[in-house]
Amino acid sequence: MPGKKVCIVGSGNWGSAIAKIIGHNVKKSNRFEPIVNMWVYEEMIEGKKLSEIINTEHENVKYLPGHKLPKNVVAVPDIIEASTGADILVFVLPHQFIGKLCDQMKSKVKPGAIGISLIKGVDEGPDGLKLISDIIRQKMEIEVSVLMGANIANEVAAENFCETTIGCKNPQHGAIFKELLQTPNFRIAVVADSDTVELCGALKNIVAVGAGFCDGLGFGDNTKAAVIRLGLMEMVAFAKVFCKGTVSSTTFLESCGVADLITTCYGGRNRKVAEAFVKSQKSIEELEKEMLNGQKLQGPQTSAEVHRILKQRNMSDKFPLFTAVYQICFEGRPVKDFITCLQNHPEHM
Repeated sequence: MPGKKVCIVGSGNWGSAIAKIIGHNVKKSNRFEPIVNMWVYEEMIEGKKLSEIINTEHENVKYLPGHKLPKNVVAVPDIIEASTGADILVFVLPHQFIGKLCDQMKSKVKPGAIGISLIKGVDEGPDGLKLISDIIRQKMEIEVSVLMGANIANEVAAENFCETTIGCKNPQHGAIFKELLQTPNFRIAVVADSDTVELCGALKNIVAVGAGFCDGLGFGDNTKAAVIRLGLMEMVAFAKVFCKGTVSSTTFLESCGVADLITTCYGGRNRKVAEAFVKSQKSIEELEKEMLNGQKLQGPQTSAEVHRILKQRNMSDKFPLFTAVYQICFEGRPVKDFITCLQNHPEHM
């Protein structure tokens, strides 16, 4: 049997960290082709193309500096060229770009190809919630699993020990993805509750923005613990309302749930930018440009999508933490009101 061809769709901070793992793992297994294409959004870095820098220096100098990528990971700036013939598509890019890319790729998708999404975000659909994996599934007509966890990209690239969760409804695909992605320091649990796994990955970024507000306002760890707990309660409640299948409470105890929530509320870009938002009086857009070196912020945008979904069902008042984050980011609500939302949360009534 010929090996399965892998294409990584995306090459930012997280995409490059995952490329490092995949590049090493495919060489150890006869299940996969040894050359991995990585689609790169072409940029000029000091007069040179980013794709050329990656292919000659084997380092993503913009998004993951200081970490060498395996030489069998090949940067390809054309999405059709990168993805044609791929058996496994690994989607890892900001969620606002996924629809357009799928439209470009779908005519060339290989029959029987499968996908895995590492994208943290949600969209609005006719029934309220539309998951990013749903967008890929519908546009590409392939089966899609998800990977979410407490995985800060630079720590994964540095091979610090961490866990992650794959949500996969097909056990055979789960085994393939585990072989492709697991290492001694990147431990994977595979669960069937794929929609909840994915939702955790998106919603925790909203909670992290709230945690950043608390840091900016000068509140301590007790307050942040309350934000994490109340945020988790809203995550569970949201999943129970909007997920089509059965929501397993144990999924929230996996890495994709409480672990990712904690690490994002103490580290991560959403917390950092939200703290700066309070202290600097600058807009979220300005801070994203200043602080993130071209990376995209997911928390505020996810709060806007969640707000539209809740408004459609007339349920905003049942999710005061999510709603407050949205209103502070986009409607000019004073950030000090965030504490009022905690004090008057339905959990305390």
